[in-house]
Amino acid sequence: MTAWIVLAAVFGSIIGSFLNVCIHRLPRHESIVWPASACPHCHRRLEWYENVPVIGYLALRGRCRTCGGPISPRYPIVEALTAVMFAGAVWYYGPSMLLVSRLVFGCALIVLFAIDLEHYILPNVITVPGIIAGFLFSLITEPGWFDSLIGIVVGGGALWAMFEGYRLIRHEEGLGFGDVKMLAMIGAFIGWRLTLLALIVASFAGSLAGVTLIMSGRGNMKSALPFGTFLALGAAFAAVVGPGLLDWYLGQL
Repeated sequence: MTAWIVLAAVFGSIIGSFLNVCIHRLPRHESIVWPASACPHCHRRLEWYENVPVIGYLALRGRCRTCGGPISPRYPIVEALTAVMFAGAVWYYGPSMLLVSRLVFGCALIVLFAIDLEHYILPNVITVPGIIAGFLFSLITEPGWFDSLIGIVVGGGALWAMFEGYRLIRHEEGLGFGDVKMLAMIGAFIGWRLTLLALIVASFAGSLAGVTLIMSGRGNMKSALPFGTFLALGAAFAAVVGPGLLDWYLGQL
């Protein structure tokens, strides 16, 4: 089992490198397939050894070897995080379709987390296919097609209602419609119960971040927050911790 976990971590770091490409190029409407990776400053095409996950960044000390331009620490962070996710998922779920489903879901969350954090957008090219993929997985594994379908409706519907309610009361938009589609995607993968938990966790984390910004003087009541980033955190928490937490809670009733 240890060998499989190590292999999963190595493979995960490679997938993380691809996720970095998606994070960088999707907001810019660039192809994620072509051209090959290049320095964002001098545009020199990177050699294969410079693309080795994590190690390449450390060997270059976070700078392009040609122009000396800084390389964002996001690259090794995403690669390491994806490696840990793959290793942990193989250990936790074992060989199963649920493992595949959770890894696809996790990769989507990482990309959405990073893009929304930097650009305040949630690309349809991730959320819409994610809704379809989550529902298709539910036909053969958890949470089952019925819970998945309700999750799509409840997830998207809950945020849509909040979106419309805020707009009617305040006469301005408080959420982006990308958040609605992202929560529908979350519902498709983990079902309606865990989706509600994800929304609660995301709302709490977002509120905490907002209060922190206000108290530090770096924001106000109208400061924009990347809610999709908090939804990604909430969804990850719900997918991993949520089933046990719900079982415990229902056992107390």
